[in-house]
Amino acid sequence: MDYKIIRNHPELAPYEGDIDLRMKRYWGKRGQILQGQKSLKDFANAHKYFGFHKVDGGWVYREWAPAADKLYLTGDFNNWQWLDNPMDRLENGVWEITLPDDVLHKGSKVITVVENNDRRTQHLPLYTRRALQDWKNGSWCCEVWDDEEEYPWTDEDFKCDEAPFIYETHVGMSSEEYKISTYTEFADNILDHIKDGGYNTVQLMAVMEHPYYGSFGYQVSNFYAASSRFGTPDELKYLVNKAHSMGIRVLLDVVHSHAVGNTLEGINMFDGTDYQFFHSGGKGDHPAWGTKCFNYDKPEVIHFLLSNLKFWMEEFHFDGFRFDGVTSMLYNDHALGSNFNSLDMYFSMNTDIEAVNYLQLANELIHEINPDAITIAEDMSGMPGMCDPIDDGGIGFDYRLGMGLPDLWIKLCKEFRDEDWNLDWIWHELTFRNAPTIAYAESHDQALVGDKTIIFWLADAAMYTDMNKDCHNPTIDRAIALHKMIRLITMAAGGTGYLNFMGNEFGHPEWIDFPREGNGSSFHYCRRQWSLLNNDALKYQCLNEFDKDMIAAAKKYHIFDQIWPDLKWMHCDDHVIAFERGGLVFIFNFDPTRAYADYAIPVSRGVDHKVLFTTDDWKYNGFGNIYHNTMSAYTPGMEGNNIRVYMPPRTAMVLAPVE
Repeated sequence: MDYKIIRNHPELAPYEGDIDLRMKRYWGKRGQILQGQKSLKDFANAHKYFGFHKVDGGWVYREWAPAADKLYLTGDFNNWQWLDNPMDRLENGVWEITLPDDVLHKGSKVITVVENNDRRTQHLPLYTRRALQDWKNGSWCCEVWDDEEEYPWTDEDFKCDEAPFIYETHVGMSSEEYKISTYTEFADNILDHIKDGGYNTVQLMAVMEHPYYGSFGYQVSNFYAASSRFGTPDELKYLVNKAHSMGIRVLLDVVHSHAVGNTLEGINMFDGTDYQFFHSGGKGDHPAWGTKCFNYDKPEVIHFLLSNLKFWMEEFHFDGFRFDGVTSMLYNDHALGSNFNSLDMYFSMNTDIEAVNYLQLANELIHEINPDAITIAEDMSGMPGMCDPIDDGGIGFDYRLGMGLPDLWIKLCKEFRDEDWNLDWIWHELTFRNAPTIAYAESHDQALVGDKTIIFWLADAAMYTDMNKDCHNPTIDRAIALHKMIRLITMAAGGTGYLNFMGNEFGHPEWIDFPREGNGSSFHYCRRQWSLLNNDALKYQCLNEFDKDMIAAAKKYHIFDQIWPDLKWMHCDDHVIAFERGGLVFIFNFDPTRAYADYAIPVSRGVDHKVLFTTDDWKYNGFGNIYHNTMSAYTPGMEGNNIRVYMPPRTAMVLAPVE
């Protein structure tokens, strides 16, 4: 079969059989689950049948538990008498119970009791919308919650067509107070900062309920529950609705790559078996994460997960998803220890075709529900076809994360002297991509305890003493200069979208450490110190202003409309690199000591150029050594178009043609 992905990427021709096998299994699985239904949107309705639903005069509750012998519903409505309210077994492993209004009501606290042979276990309902944790004793229960009362949405005309400038966030740690912040507080206090910074997309982490706060939300227990740590489902809707009113799309950090192994507050062994949702035995256990691995071949599992995506989109109006752990999904060995230095590694028997097919189905469903939705794959392997259309032989994502970029910058900051930074290596990492890419210099991963943010690698302890604007400690001057340069070149050359983690835009100090036993349950490092940004005497303001102007220029000139930056000059010995994108000229001098006067940079257009901004501007805590004068691209005696610039050490400038 003639797949467009192979025509576009001739190097994949030897693997046509592998791609054909994937596609045949995709169409086969699609036909198996639809069984006459018109579309995946018609299929993905498990949440509308299972779980708690209001009916005339009462409530109906249903579960799928095929291996269970008996199910019971218990709670405060029956004084937690486990066996007083048995459920009826229907066909295909479905269980059901109906209770009147005067017995069960919204807000009732309940647990499902399951009998399998001689074992009797407690579980939160699989489709619970609200899971509650008692922090004092660690116990969990479910609160009956039905969403048939329509939230007063005002976003029916919302649409964002811009390339994504993503603000990655964690609601719980978004306050400066020593506490867990809420959806409402985030909406009222943080969205204005995001909008003011020019970001048009918010990526919400840790929304899907998870038992361990310190997991950053990546060990999900309740897939249909918005974490109650941060408030109610309606308060999350308030956040999304308000973001839309400000022109900001909202993405959910979705975790379908694995699930927490807990049984009470998770979906593991709900019907008494280890294979209801997951692979049985060792294959069902993730060797690195201690979590459970889904069986993506099972129609019921696909039903559960696809319905989950539809639920978050329709119930909470999310505009798309960042899929976590995609690399782990794609390979039977979870890509542990793989370096992906050969195409064979993408198309061998190690590839989990069932997971590939699930991701194809997920992308088809998401874009069927909302053609403007955005899907982003967290894939470090660089799987060919990740962002190609499904009909072309691809997996259907819109973007992948440029995960090699933060690794590059941290490695350079940790292991290399400034004068040893290799521009060939930097440029290769920035531009070596086989798919639309979200570029980022650092995310939450680099901010966690055990690692450091870029600013902290560069400045370290000097951040505690020398961040006053009137102080020019050489360590801080270097850190401030490189922080701006790294972020600018990453955004301008590294992808077709850009991501920043909350606070990193202004150089938030220190790391993130969630309250845990090892730190005395302290919130000291699990918050954002916005007061540093609001202090007029500190340099954090300067970094924030640079970030704002950097993004404003990228948006104004639509630089991401040009897929690849056009390299105009690279001189490794001088540590100078220049490229064009979106009509702008980006020039960098990474040399730590040498300034260059009257340095010739080739440009595409023989017109005058003006300086939009430089990293050395006073506004950004620079030294003001680069004048904002207009420069001619014509130099007598020189062939072609060139501009001559003055470049102090560790500086970058952005030029625009004078129209």
